[in-house]
Amino acid sequence: MSDRPTPAAWRMLVLLTGAVILSMTTWFSATAILPQLTAQWQLSGLAQTWMTNGVQLGFVAGALTLSLFNLPDIAPLRLLMGIAAGLAAAFNLLLLLAPSAEVAIVLRLLTGVALAGVYPPALKLVATWFIRGRGLAMGAMIGGLTLGSAFPHLLRALFAGLDWRFVVATASGLTLCGAGVFLALVREGPHPFSRAVFDPRQIGRVVRNRAVALANLGYFGHMWELYAAWGWFLAFAGAASVTAGMSPAEISLLVFAMVASGFVGCLVGGLIADRIGRTLTTIIMMALSGTCALLIGVSFAGPLWLFVSIALLWGATIVADSAQFSAMTTEVGDPDLIGTALAFQLGIGFALTIVSLTVVPMLAAAIGWQWAFAILAPGPLLGIIAMLLLRRLPEAERIAQGRK
Repeated sequence: MSDRPTPAAWRMLVLLTGAVILSMTTWFSATAILPQLTAQWQLSGLAQTWMTNGVQLGFVAGALTLSLFNLPDIAPLRLLMGIAAGLAAAFNLLLLLAPSAEVAIVLRLLTGVALAGVYPPALKLVATWFIRGRGLAMGAMIGGLTLGSAFPHLLRALFAGLDWRFVVATASGLTLCGAGVFLALVREGPHPFSRAVFDPRQIGRVVRNRAVALANLGYFGHMWELYAAWGWFLAFAGAASVTAGMSPAEISLLVFAMVASGFVGCLVGGLIADRIGRTLTTIIMMALSGTCALLIGVSFAGPLWLFVSIALLWGATIVADSAQFSAMTTEVGDPDLIGTALAFQLGIGFALTIVSLTVVPMLAAAIGWQWAFAILAPGPLLGIIAMLLLRRLPEAERIAQGRK
């Protein structure tokens, strides 16, 4: 059987990417309307943080549970993703009935748990359709997550005069549509991975695999930076002197552009990785994004063109490497535990985001927003070191058909 992608593979990639875009709109649906929710429930600073962190924590719990019980390597993937997306839509919609901030935070946590059943299985499923071109295919998938995450900011920018409930209801409706696509139209490809049997001890094989461990370490450094930048760029842009004359809708549009530029970054990163190698591509992207984390504070007071340019470059490069860590895991991991390995990688990675999402506003409260993002730069540096070490392992020859 040829390892070249077929027309059916490209059609399935479009369907999967579309379904992920739809499903992930619930992720930042509350973050995008945080100012309105703060007024609605008189949220404290800590409560505001947990309106975002709740999804992260829920995702961590869900992903590690999937990993422990080997569900992505046992359950039918389309059924797992369809049910999970439907639950995410329901939990998000219940925000409309939440009587208090405490209930809303619990619902955000449950939304994160549900989304853990969408993201890791989707990455495994797309890998069953692609051997050659896997970097681009997974880049498109992460690009879908990026667009879905950015979409609530666009809704808020376009419909600034509408009630916050409109954003919540729209995000839930789109996620429900994504569930329908998973259930009705998605199927596994011609390059399936081996099936696992339930055994909680299998996670030990994932942890002991040296190449997977280094791919994970690179991903962890990347994740230290990613969600803290996404989650707090709205607050950062709102506090920047250069945006003082901009309306809330214009600032939301800027945040949407910053996050959504990652879609292009993911596609470009995938194309480059399939040609020059995954470890080299991730090193380049982490060097660029880490530099942007340091430089964005320089443009805090203007000029506007510099602020926007750094923001867009940061948005494009900060997520451009993400898919390649997952692609590496599918190539160097044990074939019967790919779903488990991906869920473990994502679970621990998102656990780190809770720390960085908490640290950034604490630093901002102490020194101001201008240099708060500088704390994110050590993450990409750690990732670069991990990739340099991975390149030296013999297992690296299995990455991207030898283009490590």
